[in-house]
Amino acid sequence: MTTFPLPLTDLFGHYGAYVVYALIGVLFGAVLETAGFGNSKKLAAQFYFKDLTVFKVMFTAIIVACALIFLSSAIGLLDYNLVWVPPTYLWPGIVGGLIMGVGFIVGGFCPGTSLVAMATGKIDGVFFVFGVLTGIFLFGETVSSFAVFFESSYMGRFTLPELFGVSYGVVVVAVVLMALFMFWGAERLEAAVGGETAQRAPRWAPAGAAALVALAVGALVIGQPDTEDRWRMIEAGQTALLDERAVQIEPAELLGLINDTRIRAILLDVRDERYFNQFHIQGARHLPEGEVVSAARELIMEPANTVFITMSNDETAATAVWKKLKAESLPNVYILEGGVNNWIRTFSDATFLQERLLRDRENDRPAYRFDAAIGARHPAAEPNPLAYEFEFEPKVKLELKRAATGGGCG
Repeated sequence: MTTFPLPLTDLFGHYGAYVVYALIGVLFGAVLETAGFGNSKKLAAQFYFKDLTVFKVMFTAIIVACALIFLSSAIGLLDYNLVWVPPTYLWPGIVGGLIMGVGFIVGGFCPGTSLVAMATGKIDGVFFVFGVLTGIFLFGETVSSFAVFFESSYMGRFTLPELFGVSYGVVVVAVVLMALFMFWGAERLEAAVGGETAQRAPRWAPAGAAALVALAVGALVIGQPDTEDRWRMIEAGQTALLDERAVQIEPAELLGLINDTRIRAILLDVRDERYFNQFHIQGARHLPEGEVVSAARELIMEPANTVFITMSNDETAATAVWKKLKAESLPNVYILEGGVNNWIRTFSDATFLQERLLRDRENDRPAYRFDAAIGARHPAAEPNPLAYEFEFEPKVKLELKRAATGGGCG
C-alpha cells in the first residue's frame, strides 16, 4: 500500500519538486493575504482582543491538519513516521518564542506574514523583512557564544501523547474540543472589546465544528497502527528484498562503510548482552530487541548519509529487528550477512578460527569460543581495511530521507 508523504524529488525530479514547493508557497501566501494577514494593524489587533482573526485562522489550520493527519495515519494512507516533527529544545524554545512574540507585538508581523506584506507592496512589511534578515545574520554570527544554552534541554521528537501518557487519538479529540471552546470564547471576547466592529462566526461554523469533531473521533476509534500493523502494510515488498538477498551486506562491504568518511555507519548489535560483552565490532551499539521501536524514533533523526546495520550471531535476530526498523520507516537499514560469526570468520586468523570453533552450537548462537568478555579488544573487532582485498557486490544504496522543514507561524 502506498503511503504519503510523497517523495516529490523521486516523482518530479529536483527542479520539478521546487515547482511544487513554489506553487504551495504562492497559494499559502494568497490564503494569508485573503485572511488579512498582510495587514499589520489587523495582526496587532489580536493582542488587544479587538480582532482575533489571526488566532482563529491559525488554530483552524492546526486542528484541521491535526485531525486529517492522524485519521489518514489511522487508515494507513499516511506514514506519520515520515512527517517531520521538529525536535524539542525546551528552554531555548521558550526563550525563542518569547522573543518572537515581542517582535510580533512591536512590529505587527511574524516572519511569514511579513513576506506576504512585502509581496503586496506594503512598506512596513519590507522593513520588517529586512529586520528579520538582520536578526538572522546577527544570530548566525553570535550563536557560538551561547551554543551550550541553544542546544540544552534536548528532548528529541517529543509529543503531547508522550507527555501525558495517552494515545494520539485522545490528544486529537482534546485539542479539537479545546480549540472549539476557545473559538467560542474568542467570539465573546471580541463582542465585549470590539463592540460593533466584532465579526460574527459564519453560518456554516457549527457544521464545520461538527465535522472536525467527527474526524477527531474517527482517529480515536480507529487508533494508530502499531509496528505489526505497519509491517503488514509493507510486508510483500520488503520480504521480496530479503528473499533476493538485496539487504544482506557482506562483512567486506561493512568494513568499507565503517571507514568511509562520507558515510555515517551505525552498527546495531541485537544479541544478548552476554554475547555482546564477549565480542563485538568496534563502535557497535547494543540494542535489545525490546527497545527497537523507541530507538527507531531516535535513529530517524540521524543525518541523511546514515546507514544502519543490524547484526546478531547469524541473521535470525538481526532480520527480526530489521523488519521492525523498516516498519517504523527507518531508511537505509541493512543486515550483516552471516552475522557476527561471519565477521569473525572473515577477519580472524586461521589459528583462532581452528582452535576456537564451536562444532556443536544452536541456531543464532556464537560459532567461536571466547574465554573472557573482551568486547572490542579482539583484533577482529577493528580490522585494518588496507590489509584486505575482497571482491563483493555492493548493495548499499542511500534512500531518500525526509529533511527538516521550516517552522513558524506562516
